[in-house]
Formats: sequence, structure tokens, C-alpha cells
Amino acid sequence: YGSSVLTIDSNSDILNGIGDSVRAWMSHGDEAEDVPEGFEIIGHTESSRSAAIANKQKTVFGIQFHPEVVHTEKGTDILKNFVLDVCYANPDWTMEKFVENAVENISKVEGNVLCGVSGGIDSTVTALLIHKAIGNRLKCVFVDNGLLRLNEAEEIENMFKNNFEVDFTKIDGQEQFLSKLNGIIDPEEKRKIVGKEFGNIFTKFSKENGQFTWLAQGTLYPDVIESGVSKGPASVIKTHHNVGGLPELHLKVLEPLRDLYKDEVRKVAKIIGVPQDLLMRHPFPGPGLAVRIIGEVTKNKLDITRLASKIVEEELQNADLYDKVWQAYAAVGDDKAVGVVGDERKYGNIVMIRIVDSIDAMTADWTRLPNELLEKISNRITNEIDDVTWVSYVVSSKPPATIEPQ
Repeated sequence: YGSSVLTIDSNSDILNGIGDSVRAWMSHGDEAEDVPEGFEIIGHTESSRSAAIANKQKTVFGIQFHPEVVHTEKGTDILKNFVLDVCYANPDWTMEKFVENAVENISKVEGNVLCGVSGGIDSTVTALLIHKAIGNRLKCVFVDNGLLRLNEAEEIENMFKNNFEVDFTKIDGQEQFLSKLNGIIDPEEKRKIVGKEFGNIFTKFSKENGQFTWLAQGTLYPDVIESGVSKGPASVIKTHHNVGGLPELHLKVLEPLRDLYKDEVRKVAKIIGVPQDLLMRHPFPGPGLAVRIIGEVTKNKLDITRLASKIVEEELQNADLYDKVWQAYAAVGDDKAVGVVGDERKYGNIVMIRIVDSIDAMTADWTRLPNELLEKISNRITNEIDDVTWVSYVVSSKPPATIEPQ
């Protein structure tokens, strides 16, 4: 799976105005050798002679590549051609209309709503949409699971109390989460443990703090796809703690953003007045640092990941690049390497820097940073964090890699 050059054989219908060729993302190992009767080939690649086919009489089209991903050139134009020029759909759906419809639909929900907030854009927008619809029937709960970034728990509490008029409660669940993760190595098991503990805390809170009918979450469509529970044929890539990782709850689940991608959520956030600094904050995985630590989650690894990630963010901000990349962080595993401190040998951890460009998190490309900036980040990490001797930079795109290592 990766980049191919799609040559256009018929510059009409869905490929109208696309040009002679475009770069498209697709599987290199598959090819439809026999084209069905009534279909003609309208596009091909070096490895697939029928990368795009059409039965123009029936207006049925088939494509092997992925027009929906950002790395396919003019992919949006291809989809637009199909929707507007083949299906004759009216382009009257806007994010403003989504907000209007979402608030109207949520307002019909009966009973009180408990919303788990993480401080990220997804759960925050979810909470604000629901509050707009039902007011004080919403209760927001933030769980400090011990897997957050440096000083993040305090920052999130201050952000909610200073910016939003929602009913907000912070719960300290650090010991509960970290004790359950003790000795766990498998990434899927870690994700499911995090989901289960969130579910246990929300269920307990619900029983102790009045009657709640709904649990609201900031689930997005990429979470649904990667967890293998979408309406499509996707297999499980990773269990997301708010999709496949949750245990059976005694609450109904409310997910108003379930059909949106991250870039659409940011548009919604802007419409409903979310502060700019939160609007541009980098995505952070629901299971937190548990999926940025390869192998067992330990205090030492948590400390390394927090400090190294903070250095990465600070240097990107200093270089005026933080808002220009999709995501940036440091990860650590069990591998170690020999280094030299002064005249002495030192055996320390290897830190992996991951910085990617994306629009919707469905695909991502590693960011080409200036060598001088990489050098500055590396020097700071090895100089400021005692247990680190090596720093590496991840140059794998999604796919075949994922954005998070676990």
C-alpha cells in the first residue's frame, strides 16, 4: 500500500478535469484482471491496468485507489465529480447546518447526560454541543488516569473552569489505571484495560451522583473505522478506548461527532467559539501515554515520555512550526543503547520522535524538519533527561505505520 501514478484514460465523468495523471494511494498487490461486461477502463497504474472502471450507461463506477485520503492528488475533486455531476446531489450540507441539526437532535434526548472529557478538541466540542442543547442536564467528568502529558491535568481543569460554563468534576484515577497496567505488554490489552477502567469510573460516578441515562463521548469516524465497528469492511487495527475498549455499560452512549473527521470537528469548534489555543492543540490518544510507551508502562518511561514530548513541542513552537504539523511527540520502549557522558560509558534509553502531517488522521506523512531543528531537539533530550542516550526520528508514513506506536 502506498503511492502510485494514476494515468487517466477517460477524462470525463468522475475523472473530468483531473488531468493526464495524478498521484494516488492504493494497494500495489491487487488487480482486477477481468473487467465486467459493459465496463470500460478509465484509469490505470503501472501495477493495475484497471485502477478505475466505468459503466457509463448505468452510471456505475469502480476505483481501486483511495480518493478520500489527503495524499491522493485531486481526490476531493474526484469525489465532488461523483456527488455533484453523477449523482446530482445538492451541496447544501455545511458545518453550520451540522451544528444546528446536532443541537436539535440532542435536545430531544431524555434524561441526564454524563460526558467524559479529556481536554482534547473532540470531547470538548462534544460537551459544548450537548450543553448548548440541554444545559444543566449535562455533567462533565475529567479523569486523571496518570497517563497524561506534563502538567496536563492542571491545565485541563483550569481551561474548563475559566472558559466554559459547564458542570465540571475532576477525578484522580492515577493509581487505579497504573496498577491495572502493571506488567501488561500487549498494546491491545493496554487499550482495553484503559477503556474498561474509564467505564468503571463513569459507572461508579453515575451511581453516586444522581440518575444518568447517557454517557457522551468524543468518538470520531476514524476511531470507529480503526476499531473495526464501522458499517464498512475494515478490520480491527487498534481498539480505541471509546469504541471497542469500553465494557458493557449501564448507560446509553451518545456520540454526536461519530460521523466526523478531525478537520470537521475543528470547524465545528470554531463555529461554537472554542478558544484558539485549544483549537490548534495537537491530538492526543484516549489511552494517553500507554500507547506511546512500548511494552510495560513504568514510572521511568512515563517521566521520559513526558519530558521529551515537552521538549519536542517547545522547539516546534520556537521554530513557529507547532501549528503547521498535525501531531508531534516522543515515545520510548525497552530498547537501550550505549552512550558516552564525559569520559564514562552510559547505557540508556532510546527515545523516538514522531512528527507527522495529516488532515484527517486516516493517512499521515512524516514531517521533513530542518536538520538543525532535529539536532536541537536531540541535544536537549539527551542533555536534559538523564536516562536517554540516543534519539531517533521516525520516517514511516501511515500506512503502513500508524501515527501512535501502540
